[in-house]
Amino acid sequence: MIKSIVISGPPAIGKTTVSKGLAKEFGLQSLSGGDVLKDFAQEQGFQTGGDDWWDTKDGMKFLNQRKDNYEFDRKVDEKLKDIFLKGNVVITSYTLPWLVKDGVKIWLAGSQENSAKRMQIRDNMPLLEALDIVKKRYEENKNLYKKLYGFDFGDDLSVFDIIIDTDGLDASKVLTTAIEKVHKIF
Repeated sequence: MIKSIVISGPPAIGKTTVSKGLAKEFGLQSLSGGDVLKDFAQEQGFQTGGDDWWDTKDGMKFLNQRKDNYEFDRKVDEKLKDIFLKGNVVITSYTLPWLVKDGVKIWLAGSQENSAKRMQIRDNMPLLEALDIVKKRYEENKNLYKKLYGFDFGDDLSVFDIIIDTDGLDASKVLTTAIEKVHKIF
């Protein structure tokens, strides 16, 4: 089995936190699919500083461009697949679990309200604004990946080895749960 892990789930669910913690625990590299997509945005002239760039006006503008041009997403996914298949990496990605066969695949589940609370704290924004962003990004992702690859993001969880419901858990408990479950597989 390839010693790689991919983490997916709705926006602002805690994917990056879990990715970094698993990478540290298992001595793997941590990589965000969003970072690769940001590289493509920079090539388009966008200034992509900060983890919360996606939630800025420029970030949303770039994401809206993707609706008409799937080239960015396909390039990102191909690059992520190559990195994943080389092994020794934890990747956060909305799409990769449906595009690769090996490794460990983790879905972080949770309510949009819970994600919005995380975003509110992380990005220091009003809760209702965070909830609007979470809902919009989730629906846009769901529609995009259905058109692009034909899978039902958030509904078809059959590809996952591990599913963790994050509602009611703090970040450290989600990470501890993920580590315990991955230890049973590796």
